[in-house]
Parts: sequence; C-alpha cells; structure tokens
Amino acid sequence: MSAADRTVPVTILTGFLGAGKTTLLNRLLKHPELTDTAVIINEFGEVGIDHLLVERSGDGIIELSDGCLCCTIRGELVDTLADLMDRMQTGRIRPLKRVVVETTGLADPAPVIQAVIGHPVIAHSFRLDGVVTLVDAVNGLATLAQHPESVKQVAVADRLVVTKAALADAGAVDRLAKALAELNPRAAILDGNDPGGIEPSVLACGLYDPGSKIADVRRWLSDEANDAHGHHHHHAHHHAHDNAHGEDVSSHPHPHDVTRHSASIRSYAIVHDRPIDPMALDLFVDLLRSAHGERLLRMKAIVALSDNPERPLILHGVQSVFHPPERLSAWPDPSDRRTRMVLITNDLPEEFVRDLFDAFVGQPRIDRPDRAALEDNPLAVPGLRL
Repeated sequence: MSAADRTVPVTILTGFLGAGKTTLLNRLLKHPELTDTAVIINEFGEVGIDHLLVERSGDGIIELSDGCLCCTIRGELVDTLADLMDRMQTGRIRPLKRVVVETTGLADPAPVIQAVIGHPVIAHSFRLDGVVTLVDAVNGLATLAQHPESVKQVAVADRLVVTKAALADAGAVDRLAKALAELNPRAAILDGNDPGGIEPSVLACGLYDPGSKIADVRRWLSDEANDAHGHHHHHAHHHAHDNAHGEDVSSHPHPHDVTRHSASIRSYAIVHDRPIDPMALDLFVDLLRSAHGERLLRMKAIVALSDNPERPLILHGVQSVFHPPERLSAWPDPSDRRTRMVLITNDLPEEFVRDLFDAFVGQPRIDRPDRAALEDNPLAVPGLRL
C-alpha cells in the first residue's frame, strides 16, 4: 500500500480577510463527495463566529479560536490532527476522506503547511494535498500592495480562486489576473463566481492525485524551465497580527504599488536529463533547506535517482520542512523520465540555486561565473567548491 493510500489528504484554504473562504466552504460542503471531511476552522480573536456560518456541525467542525494558525495556534493544530488520527484509529469516528484547514485571513500559510508536513507523527497519517487561496477581485490589488501576508498566500498556492468578480469592473479583474500570474505563474486561476467551475475537486490539487494515487506531476511540474518571471517583493513578516492588540489591520499604509514588487519572490523550474546520485541529492536538499530554508517558500520535485531510475522520487517541501520523500512504483509519464523541480523562492537568486544544484550533480555550466565571483556571493556557503 502506498503512502497516498495510508494517509488522509489535507487541504489548506486561505486568503485575506473578506475573500469569501467561508462562502466557498459552504458551497463545497453541500456536495456528497465531502461527506467524510473534517473541517478545521481557525478564527482570529477571542470570540469565534465563523463556525456559526459553516452549515455543518458535530465532529466535522473543529474550531481553533485561541490565536492565529501561523503563530500560537500551531501546536493546537498538531494536537487537533493527532486527535483526529486517534479517533479514526479507535473507531470513534468513521475514516476521513479529507481534512480542510481554513486559516484566518491574517495567516502566513507557510507555518501552517509546516505544521502538517513537519511533524513525523502527523505526516504518518496525513499528507498535504495542496493550498487553495481566495483573492477578492474588488480589493485584491490593494491588498497585495498593502499586506505582505496576502502576497505569500498567493505565492504558495496551488490554485487561486478569484471571488467577487461580478462586483469589480473588467479592467480591475484583468489587472488582478495579470498580477496573480506574475506572482504565481503555475497556479491555476479559477473564477469563484462560476457555478460549474468550483467543485470539490478544487481541493484535490497538491502532492497527490486522489484518483490515481500517484503524484500529480503533469500539473505542478510543467516544463517551463525557461519561463522564469520576476515576482512581487515579500517584505519581512511583520504581519497584521497587531490586530490582536486592537490595531486596525487596514491602517498599515504601503508606499509601493504591487507592480513594483518584482525582485524578491521568484518561481522557476530546474530540469535535469540524467539520473542523480542519491547522496548528491540529499546533500543538495539538506544544504538548501538548512542554510536558506527561510527563503525557500516551496519546492516540488520528481527525481530520477541512479540507484533505481525506474522508480522516481517525489519531494515536497516548505522552507526547511520537507514531507517524507516517497518512491513511486513507476513514472507517471513513461515518455518523460527527466528530473524536474519547481521552486518558489523569496530573495534567493535563481542562479545561485542552479549553480548549487549543478555543483552537486557534477554538471558544470558554460555560463557559470568564475570561482572568485561565486566565493564573493554572500549567499555562498563557506567551504563549498562550485
């Protein structure tokens, strides 16, 4: 039995304040496909009200109301998932088909993802199946310009759902779609107002394809190796958590337009034609996540290893935390057995990552800077010979 068969998929549903997460969740929960779904709702503040808006009750609704998922609530989220695991194993609830974690609009999603994939006991029973981010068409551009957490919500998404498009003019919707595509060129952008377009399948978007129980590499490992784009700058995580102290989250002016945030967050693909030595891959990943993990927003990869090229390895990580790697029984597409990595990074130069990868796989680059220039690179690791 594969890891996909043993574990329950977890989808993170995020988006800034007022984007319509609860509305979308209500629509999805009406479908019979989500009958055995547990919903974990995080609320910001001392008095929770969002759970009253979700048209379901009982064991399927778990309210976390003591803080933000990306801050104090992280331990409680792990405890909640552990409790769900115990309930399933002891027969107190039926086996779950899916867990949906709806974050507060103020959440930085990266620590939420880490809470799911970074705990060894949790990872034994649950797997991250993707991040769905909602964006308000009316306020989306202004939100991206003023609130760095909203930029990160978009940057790490597997799917982007644009809501309230009917309330915005067509020009604003087009500008928002362009900004989203620049920030996250590989995420599918869906119309939240399309009654036939938002189905429960929107939640099944991440590491695994629930239908085939294999990695969904055809979607998230598209071979756009030459399609690197500049992305919006993501500022330090000051976060709008000051709201807990009574400050209005809308009172943080930002001097820059969203279109000027182009130097920091980048998405790119690394494609390699030959099988890689397992030790070389381990060293590359370990060095990248240990030395630069805070800059590695996401990595997804399918890798051909030299010890068994017929069975590719799947990697999936967020910052310094990686999901346990898994070997597939065969290549999803037998005609394409290349190693493919998709990375989303923040203030981590693409050339540095490519040079680091090439150094470990023993592939010198023709256009590589000379050794002295690399050693002068402040991101270079002392003692590493590139």
